[in-house]
Amino acid sequence: MGIVDYIAIAAIVLIVGASVFYLVRAKKRGQKCVGCPYAKQCGGHCNGGCESMTTENKNDHE
Repeated sequence: MGIVDYIAIAAIVLIVGASVFYLVRAKKRGQKCVGCPYAKQCGGHCNGGCESMTTENKNDHE
């Protein structure tokens, strides 16, 4: 393996590590649906939209 291979492996490890770090921090902050843009307002049942949000708040974000 050459130096380019080691650099590529290091980049992949860095990206995966940063993703895991982000997910752990988001869960510690109390976000139930980390990928949801309404994660702080969501009731935790996200499947494409937050049903638990009021219609008024939801319309503001669409």
